[in-house]
Amino acid sequence: MPSKHLAPLALLLLSLHAGAEDAPAAPAAPSEGGSATAPAASAEAAPPADDAAGGASGADTVSTEAVPSEPPIRVEPAPVSVEQAQGLQNQLSADEQQQLKAGDESFLALWLPANAGTASGIVVIVPGDGESADWPQVVSPLRHKLPNSGWSTLSLTLPDPQAPSLPPRPEAAPAAPASDATGEAPAAPADNSSETAPAEAGAAEPAPASPAAEPATTQVSHQQRVFDRIDAAVAAARQEKPARLILLGHGSGAYWAAQYLSEKKPDDIQNLLLVSAEPPKSFTGNAEELLAGIKLATGDFYYKDQPQDRQAALKRMQAGKRQQHPAYVQVAMKALPGNPEIESEQLFRRIRGWLDLQIKAAP
Repeated sequence: MPSKHLAPLALLLLSLHAGAEDAPAAPAAPSEGGSATAPAASAEAAPPADDAAGGASGADTVSTEAVPSEPPIRVEPAPVSVEQAQGLQNQLSADEQQQLKAGDESFLALWLPANAGTASGIVVIVPGDGESADWPQVVSPLRHKLPNSGWSTLSLTLPDPQAPSLPPRPEAAPAAPASDATGEAPAAPADNSSETAPAEAGAAEPAPASPAAEPATTQVSHQQRVFDRIDAAVAAARQEKPARLILLGHGSGAYWAAQYLSEKKPDDIQNLLLVSAEPPKSFTGNAEELLAGIKLATGDFYYKDQPQDRQAALKRMQAGKRQQHPAYVQVAMKALPGNPEIESEQLFRRIRGWLDLQIKAAP
């Protein structure tokens, strides 16, 4: 082949070889699911190492921080005397019910007029602690039977007896500081003892309260509430202008009736009747205090079969003799626990007979 034909062919081959060397490499074919690009994406989404460690520390702090628990809320029950009065209001006739006012309190009293043209008088009945104005023992039988003998009756409701003081509420445990959860020790407080010592030494500390002060104050407050209610009942009885006004107490109500007469000394109450007298459980007293200062005619009714009642009656009799009581009489009765109807009838007849004697002896 002539040389003039070879020169163009050589130039063509050289140009093709140079173009093959300058061309970029072809990208690798992606596998199924795009796994070729996954490493790059995951590298961009991963947070820095410091940030991840900080997030884990924060999660630990929140989960281990102590949450203070609140103490249970104490719910005070309704007074027993209030529940009893509400039950009587639903059961008894409205004609028997009277709402009397004593200080800031209202209480239920039960009234029954004498079944006679001219009433002999009014007997104000003071129930014992925990007893209602229509208590089935002593109170209800007397308030229903005395009207048939010419005596009107007014039975009152006393406030609940003094209850023992409740223990203080437990204090909630303080929450643990955040430094405990993270493992860091709390910073030590600065030593300011040299600056605060003189002030603390000169500060006056309050004197602790006497343990006996609160119960004594509570006793006086409860006694005043009882006296206020007896005052209200006596005032309501006075409005009827009775020929005679009698105060009768059962159990601890006998103690309250005697204490009321000893302190108040009303002129228009002629007689005091005590039935199974005993001091309130939360109070201390003796027979000397029960009859101190009482000079009006007093009938003391007790059951001789009960050793405790018999011993208490003996002490009251001895106290009456020492005080030279002019008209103190004890009446012993036989207890009949198996037949409450006959027992209540026996008490009623003894009290009715004693009242008849007082009317005959009156000038």
